[in-house]
Amino acid sequence: MAKTDFYEQLGVDRSASAADLKSAYRKLAKKYHPDVNPGDAAAEQKFKEVSEAYDVLKDDQSRAAYDQYGHAAFENGGGPGGPGGFGGGAGFGGGFGDMGDIFEEFFGGQRRRQGRQRAARGSDLRIEIEVTLEEAFDGTERQINLTRAVACDTCGGSGAQEGSAPTTCTVCAGHGKVRAQQGFFMVERPCHNCQGSGQVIENPCGDCRGRGHTQKQRNLTVSVPSGVEDGTRIRLSGEGNAGGPGATTGDLYVFVGVRPHAVLQRDGADLFCNVPIAFHLAAKGGALNVPLLNGKRVKLNIPSGAQSGQQFRLRGKGMPVLRSRAHGDLYVQIEVEVPSGLNKKQQALLDAFVEATDETNYPDVSEFEARNTKSQ
Repeated sequence: MAKTDFYEQLGVDRSASAADLKSAYRKLAKKYHPDVNPGDAAAEQKFKEVSEAYDVLKDDQSRAAYDQYGHAAFENGGGPGGPGGFGGGAGFGGGFGDMGDIFEEFFGGQRRRQGRQRAARGSDLRIEIEVTLEEAFDGTERQINLTRAVACDTCGGSGAQEGSAPTTCTVCAGHGKVRAQQGFFMVERPCHNCQGSGQVIENPCGDCRGRGHTQKQRNLTVSVPSGVEDGTRIRLSGEGNAGGPGATTGDLYVFVGVRPHAVLQRDGADLFCNVPIAFHLAAKGGALNVPLLNGKRVKLNIPSGAQSGQQFRLRGKGMPVLRSRAHGDLYVQIEVEVPSGLNKKQQALLDAFVEATDETNYPDVSEFEARNTKSQ
């Protein structure tokens, strides 16, 4: 099967300039790249064809040979480039200088041709603390002790012995990364010689053994703000592990757990409480003193005839809102307790009470009886 003309493959005229060729190739390479068209055999074949065409036409010498002899100039190992064509091959062997540029342009990056690989930032640390609901209401402090990596005092974090210094890695030329060609892909990996740092320590520090840091204990005071919720994360900048030479230190993250309360349940800034009340208070009505988390009490007026399950809202008596002056609400749900273990005197008084009441004192009972009678 006859091969398609290379100029037609790129969609340009034979008089196209080198810039026109490169522009056309970049556009087609992005369109048909296998990473953009996974599993598409037709797109992969098209990508190979435009790469082959550009690999020949980008070189003045191979382009002149193609213009004169066509595809025959590259058959049977012909041409000044030896087997595979001019300038390192008409296939995928010679075009990867430009392919690397296109890959990185496509994926939004730029090749770093100069400068060293930046030292790795120190790793973050995590600890967990627990506070009571009362402490979460008022805010509190916790003393913590942690072991972390700090810059070595002997070498100042360089990892090298006094009087010496790290040298630039000769394998990656200080970049920290090396590139290798795999098929028609250019793969970038951390340098194996310097582990990605771009530097090699020939005379390591005796105290830190070339790591640049040692382990030390540190005592810290963590301020827990008022209104903190279960699972809140507090970030202490720069209190994590030390990084490489010249790199920033990691952070410490403190995760706060709030211990469940014996009486109160929390939902955000609101508090909920079930309060049992005496039968006579529910019947007559009166004042109920409700304890708050700050140690104070608030008076709740119970209306006469209050029923079990009835809920009352105390505005602004809930939890503080984190980093705000606002407060949630406290919801009190009453549960009427019927007296038990009555003695004879109490029983007699209760009998007299029953004799003195009628159906108007029990509207729900009367309504139920009426519905039941009607259904029969």
